[in-house]
Parts: sequence; C-alpha cells; structure tokens
Amino acid sequence: MKNLPHPSTSLRPVVVISSDRVERHGHPAHAALHGYVHAVGEVSRALPLVLPAVAGGQLAATLAASIDGIVLTGSPSNVAPARYGLPLPHREMLLDHDRDAAILPLLPALVSAGVPVLAVCRGFQEINVAWGGTLEPAVHEQIGRLDHREGDHDRPIERWYDDSHDLHLVEGGLLARLAGSTRTRVNSLHHQGIDRLGAGLRVEARAPDGLVEAFSIADAAQFTLAVQWHPEMRTGDSAFARAIFEAFGDACRLRQQQRLAPSP
Repeated sequence: MKNLPHPSTSLRPVVVISSDRVERHGHPAHAALHGYVHAVGEVSRALPLVLPAVAGGQLAATLAASIDGIVLTGSPSNVAPARYGLPLPHREMLLDHDRDAAILPLLPALVSAGVPVLAVCRGFQEINVAWGGTLEPAVHEQIGRLDHREGDHDRPIERWYDDSHDLHLVEGGLLARLAGSTRTRVNSLHHQGIDRLGAGLRVEARAPDGLVEAFSIADAAQFTLAVQWHPEMRTGDSAFARAIFEAFGDACRLRQQQRLAPSP
C-alpha cells in the first residue's frame, strides 16, 4: 500500500457541515444553507461536505480519522428542551430530533480527537447542551434581556443579517485577538439563548444585556469557537466575520497536516 502524499497547497482540508432533516417534495432530505458552504469553501479555503442528520455516535471514529474540521450550522429548529431537562414550552417550537440525535453524541468524541470546531447559532446551543448546559427557550420574554430575534420578516432576507447590537469581547480571548478590539457589533436572529453555561466552556463574548454570545472549549488544544450570531452571512463585508472563517481554515490545515503526516 502506497504512503499517503505529503500535504500541499493543492490538498484542501476536509470540513463537514451539519445539516437539518427537512422535507423536499414529500421526501425526507438533509439540507445545509449555502452561506456556510460558501464561507468554508471561499474563506476557510477548505472542501465543504454536508454531514447528514443520521445517528452520529457510531460515526465518531470514522469522522475523526477522515475530516479536518466541522461546522455546526444555525437552523430555524431548536434543540429539544427535553435534551436539557425542560418541558416543551409551546407546541409551535420547531424541533429537529434527527439532528439532535446526530450531533449531540458526536461532539465530545470529535473534540477529544482534536477536530477543529466552528459552531453558529443552533450549533452554539448544541455544544452548550452537550457540555451539560441549559438554554432559555424564549430570551425575549426574560426581564432585562434584549429582543434577540430576527425582527420584521417582510424585510429582504439580506437585511436580516445586518448588525443589530454591540458585542463585548473578553480581553485576551480568541475573539478579541481576531477582532483586534474588545468591542464590535453583530447580527442577531435567535429565540433561544444560554441559561446555564456548560462545564468547561470559556466565555468569549457577551451582549450588552449580559447574555453569553460566544465561547470556546477551555481544555481543547485545537480551535474551538461557538458564536450565537451569523458570521457566515457577512464574509463579504465584515473583516471580523472573515477573520473567524480564516482562523478556522488555518486550524483545519494544521489538522490536515497532522492527519496526513506519514507514520514514523
């Protein structure tokens, strides 16, 4: 059996992007929005592959040996409250039990294996739950909180992702280094938010109302970043959004070099 080639600039790191279980023309399907595919392919300079929402625990070893990064996407659906010990607050809450079953068991194994992780919105909430944290299903109903929802649905979809509130970045943290500042602005399109932060997660940023908006995994040696806003939709006009995906891509290239390095 021939040895694997040395990594080179012609070999892009392999990044899987989590998908939602949806219906297309009466058929079950797995879908990921183009914004993530574009950001991973064009800004992170990786090969984006969509990860289907099928039971994920038994796939961990195969993925850990085959990929160089994972992006956990945002979604209209919410992590089921039963996953963090709460009843369903109302019947209208959109759930995706297939995605919960696919992603939540997978995450600790991939992080332990050293796979870089970038999590956005629902993905941010998935990591918090997987690390034993809890969520507030309706942040806008809590006294003292901002309304973090997407706002008027009659606006053009591009306007949903305009910056809507300030962000306070923890001095010395990963995000502050990427931004070159401890203050910036971000968009906001979420109903749920962190109630109790999971064990071992390190706060990277907060909204003006104190809500945790970003964290990293404290004991992970590799790049791990979870954000509540949507940088994937702003890579064309936001240096901060581009910096996030560029840093993730750099981490994936390092992982690729380690994964493909010939055995001694």
